[in-house]
Amino acid sequence: MNRINIKKAVNALKSGGVIAYPTEAVFGLGCDPMDKKATQKLLLLKNRSEQKGLILVAANFAQLQPYLTTLSPVLFDKVMQSWPGPINWLLPVNPSSPKYLRGKFNLQAVRISNHPIVQALCNAFGGAIVSTSANTSRRPAAKTALQVRSYFTNQLDYVVNETVGDQKTPCEIRNSLTDRIIRTGK
Repeated sequence: MNRINIKKAVNALKSGGVIAYPTEAVFGLGCDPMDKKATQKLLLLKNRSEQKGLILVAANFAQLQPYLTTLSPVLFDKVMQSWPGPINWLLPVNPSSPKYLRGKFNLQAVRISNHPIVQALCNAFGGAIVSTSANTSRRPAAKTALQVRSYFTNQLDYVVNETVGDQKTPCEIRNSLTDRIIRTGK
């Protein structure tokens, strides 16, 4: 892992930029979740409706806490059994968390990633970042930095030139309250 890549990516995040970075299966687009302008730029690049909500990815649970209500011990134990790992959980949202992150939902999609680049990014940034697949509608998610650049040309503030993990499909999404699988990861 190249520390210069991480430093440049974090500088872009802190400057209101949108970056691309490898995750467990595909490249993700990310930004500072508390920066509404950066989030709007990301949504515009993807041609994605704010109503759909976004995933937040983190290196540890403390980085997700500002966006969530206090979880019951049972719920906390359930989600922590799968983390760090490739499962996004829909968890009860903190009412003061920005609505543009959760869209029309009262749950926030979150994940503690086990990918070393995601871990390094979030730790160096000092918090969770937005994570959505690096593609536009009707295109497959990018799996390489080259593919990201071909999709977005010069529209991104930084692309972390590292490799995705060995998971074959995007991470699963589960509703923590109902255990319903929203998107399978298999």
